[in-house]
Amino acid sequence: MLKLSIQDISLNQAHENKQSAIASLAEQLTNKGLVETNYITGMQAREAQNSTYLGNGIAIPHGTTDTRHLVKETGVTISHYPNGVDWGDGNTVYLAIGIAAKSDEHLGILKQLTKVLGDDGVEDALKNAQNGEQIIALLNGEAQFNIDFDASHIQLDFPASDMIQMAAVSAGLLKNSGSVTTEFVADIVSKAPTHLGEGVWLVASNKGVEKTAMAFVTTANQCHYDNQDVHALITFCGCNAAHQKQLTLITELIANKSIGSLLGKSALELIALFNSETENSKGDVNSSEQFDQQDGQVAVFKIKNAHGLHARPGAMLVACAKKFDSTITVRNVDSESKAVNAKSLMKVIGLGVKHGHHLEFSAQGSDAVEAINAIGQAIESGLGEG
Repeated sequence: MLKLSIQDISLNQAHENKQSAIASLAEQLTNKGLVETNYITGMQAREAQNSTYLGNGIAIPHGTTDTRHLVKETGVTISHYPNGVDWGDGNTVYLAIGIAAKSDEHLGILKQLTKVLGDDGVEDALKNAQNGEQIIALLNGEAQFNIDFDASHIQLDFPASDMIQMAAVSAGLLKNSGSVTTEFVADIVSKAPTHLGEGVWLVASNKGVEKTAMAFVTTANQCHYDNQDVHALITFCGCNAAHQKQLTLITELIANKSIGSLLGKSALELIALFNSETENSKGDVNSSEQFDQQDGQVAVFKIKNAHGLHARPGAMLVACAKKFDSTITVRNVDSESKAVNAKSLMKVIGLGVKHGHHLEFSAQGSDAVEAINAIGQAIESGLGEG
């Protein structure tokens, strides 16, 4: 299996267009002794068939099946473009992985990149990366961009009688999920929380934090702290900037004097609200459930492609979904998968869609009907494979 390493990276590269960038990658592969000189023809032909842009500023140029005989040895070369390269269709690439593969080794690269292609913040992080270590960490999915906040971090109507119990419960939720250690728990229960208004309080700590996360606890009892009502406690554990969007949302709620609106929400609604700016799988699933509640557009289509949704037809499907403003999710009915973002190539490929599988699409927005119709037409036409 192909593996990405620091030794494969060329930093601070610059090109006016993707043709120049691909030519440079082909030259690097040739100089490494991985391919014959004319392997570039295969890379250019592959790009002409369908863009190798994956998302989040990443592209993986590689040859066609017709030029595999030009590959001497399987390997990669990676170029970093701090100023970006126009890859067409409004896409900018900050990192290109040139691949020389004797068979389908590039699928291993796709699998490795699954962790990062759906995360907010990756594109900016790649753009601003200063060294190879940072880039490899990003590609390996070792950097956290989205806060951890799901059902396991929520406790509604807990019978708490004071703030210490509220803090202990919230810290316990974060500890049980693996986000913090006992050091965090001890710090939180001893801290004085901040009143945000309408009985909603906030407390945070960076001690004993393994990953940035958030907990939300409400009480079913009449509870007071510092002569103020206590209805809910929001708890943050932070070791990076992954919680900035949630803090911004809270700030907006306070400014609009609507922080109390959080008290009437279900766990599902809280997850959808605080994860609304992210594209992690947890947010996708809950968004799908909301569509059903709000009578969004839903349709099921059968995949006719002989080899299912591999990279090329998958990219065509994602490109179709991206044309619309509506939020669109998809799940593989035959594998009972969870719903994922239909505008994320890696998440669509990760559904493992084979020939004959049925995909359920849910769309919500001003152009939801048009989106579902266009997706159905694209699938019927074969997603670029006839």
